Amino acid sequence: MSLTLASKKSFDALFLSVSPHLKLFDQPLLKSLAKFYSIAHWEYVQTEDEPSSLDPALTLLYDYVKTFDHPIHLMGHGLSGLLALLFSHHYPQRVRSLTLLAVGGQPGITWHAHYYAQRHLFPCSREQLLAKTAQSLLASSEQWRIRSLALALRQELDTSPIPHSLLGIAAFPPNSTPVPMLVCGSADDSIVDPTALKSWQNFLKPIDQIWFCPDGRHFFHYFYPKLVALKVLDFWEKWERSSAQIQATIQDKLAK
Repeated sequence: MSLTLASKKSFDALFLSVSPHLKLFDQPLLKSLAKFYSIAHWEYVQTEDEPSSLDPALTLLYDYVKTFDHPIHLMGHGLSGLLALLFSHHYPQRVRSLTLLAVGGQPGITWHAHYYAQRHLFPCSREQLLAKTAQSLLASSEQWRIRSLALALRQELDTSPIPHSLLGIAAFPPNSTPVPMLVCGSADDSIVDPTALKSWQNFLKPIDQIWFCPDGRHFFHYFYPKLVALKVLDFWEKWERSSAQIQATIQDKLAK
């Protein structure tokens, strides 16, 4: 196991990554957000000899976040978003808000779950299925991009703490989180489609939001980083104003 920590300085937001071979898809959004907020990147890499579980990552993430004296805006895409969701359930006092990218109301249904389900259904090789998966995930018809992504997906299966396997698909029941939550997805994502995203509606609080990018498929935040960043920033700023109003009301009541 290896762990890359953000620098020990104060920051406003933390973007999680437990998918080292897919982290390049996060970079454009991080650059867009960094123009307005201090944002850090936390990375977890699992070796092939370790049991595949999110529990060690959750523990190490807490050990890192607890060193800061203020709650943070927490973000994650796909499997990393699932980790962010689990963290907000366990340690809500450490989270200012939660932003999930391509995480549906059944949060355990990632591309990995689709891949392992298809392994049982289709009589094709691992490489063929990964190529098919890459093509469905990527908003591009360029073959070199699809081949590159298929290779990255293969590496991800070996180095990420995926809770699924050929033996079965792990279940993570849908549930509300006590922190303000923004859920983002793409209207043409085949993994977390609009129906999967809208299934969050039964668990939303008044401050929570669901937002759809017009296209971009599973990595919409890579193809439309500025558009996604604008939505995230708007959500954060609304939360900050709401929090300030609540604090002002409390202070007024205490003063009387």
